[in-house]
Amino acid sequence: MVADVATGGHMVSGRCLCGAVTFAARVAKRDVDVCHCEMCQRWAAGPYLGLACDGELTIEGRENLGVYKSSEWGERLFCRNCGSSLFWHLAGTDHYSIAAGTLDDKSDLDLTLQIFIDEKPAYYDFANDTPKLTGAEAMAAFAGGATEQEKNG
Repeated sequence: MVADVATGGHMVSGRCLCGAVTFAARVAKRDVDVCHCEMCQRWAAGPYLGLACDGELTIEGRENLGVYKSSEWGERLFCRNCGSSLFWHLAGTDHYSIAAGTLDDKSDLDLTLQIFIDEKPAYYDFANDTPKLTGAEAMAAFAGGATEQEKNG
């Protein structure tokens, strides 16, 4: 990732497995969030790891991009050719989560948060010491309410 001092963000780029969809984006932080919800497990064949992107996302090969509306508020975008999971999108907003594994440069990423920890299967654990939110806490955070963990630091 290249830091962009003028705008306070980091430029990232990436692609799907076959290269039919490529993208460039500006992210505020190099932080990777993990979602353990059952939908993400089925979509990503395990936990979903993503970087938050609000706004500046340029996609080439958009004709190869499939969209699956997985809930009233969430969409999952993927390559129609190779099936790569690329983005999770908060419907009606410019908020995306970019799949960390699709990035060209993963060298300076930090795992910083795990959500839906109450849906995580017992067969894996991450060694990173991160905040861990239940599904209810994550949904409250999405809705703008602070979680008990966030209130307590």
